[in-house]
Amino acid sequence: MEHKREKYERLIAFARTLPPLPTAVAHPCDHDSLSSVIEAANLHLIAPILVGPRVKIEAAAREANLDLGDLPIVDVPHSHAAAEMAVQLVHEGKAEALMKGSLHTDELMAAVVARATGLRTERRVSHCFVMDVPEHDDPLIITDAAVNISPTLDEKRDIVQNAIDLAYALRFPAARVAILSAMETVNSKVPSTLDAAALCKMADRQQITGGILDGPLALDNAISEEAARIKGIRSPVAGRANVLVVPDLEAGNLLAKSLSFLAGADAAGIVLGAKVPIILTSRADSVMTRLASCAVASLVALARREKLSSAIV
Repeated sequence: MEHKREKYERLIAFARTLPPLPTAVAHPCDHDSLSSVIEAANLHLIAPILVGPRVKIEAAAREANLDLGDLPIVDVPHSHAAAEMAVQLVHEGKAEALMKGSLHTDELMAAVVARATGLRTERRVSHCFVMDVPEHDDPLIITDAAVNISPTLDEKRDIVQNAIDLAYALRFPAARVAILSAMETVNSKVPSTLDAAALCKMADRQQITGGILDGPLALDNAISEEAARIKGIRSPVAGRANVLVVPDLEAGNLLAKSLSFLAGADAAGIVLGAKVPIILTSRADSVMTRLASCAVASLVALARREKLSSAIV
């Protein structure tokens, strides 16, 4: 039986109270990408600018019987140019978010991280899934399952900080961050346990701020209070984590897809650490997941605007 996705529904309902997010959509040239963009626009989650070959976009809309209405189209010859133009629209102040259409993630991200023309900040770019897991009370943030393949300790510091910032953008009361490994003790033969211990000390020294960190933790004692009790682990995070930081991309991808395909979870994807949020969708995503990804981007953009306004004051 399909679960009701109450967590995503609450997220979307809140995002609908905000102004539609101006979003450059790179190469929306198939049914899935176009239909989700139109649905998100109809719900006033985003104000999309379609960037791609006009002929292909309009042909895809006709084939899928979709009404583009008066959505603006920026005509470019191919997907590579669409990624570059979408980034340019951010520089011009016309877009406050990017959204992946029917091009490969690597192609979009290459334009984002280009040194001369991209959207880099001092922070490492990283990916988060915001997961709606049936029978689990709160949403779970899982990072990084899509961008950083084998991150260094310094890169993990940025990955953790990006996830903490996302937790507060999503109005989590607290960011309880579990640094995952295969065990809950530090073992010199298992590098992820050493990284976990170092990250927790970084938080103690204010190199990571805003979150409550614990690690290494195995998955069971990160999310199950009973498992944490049996192991004798006492911390504000153990058994109650809402942010799960994985050792590498393979672990994150396996965890997220296991939850999706074995536990019926949904996974809204967002890339953080660039100048604007980047909505990453998958061909396997449901409409609800795609809308939730747009809602997450809207809240991240709101938090960014609030931070900029407070800095000016």
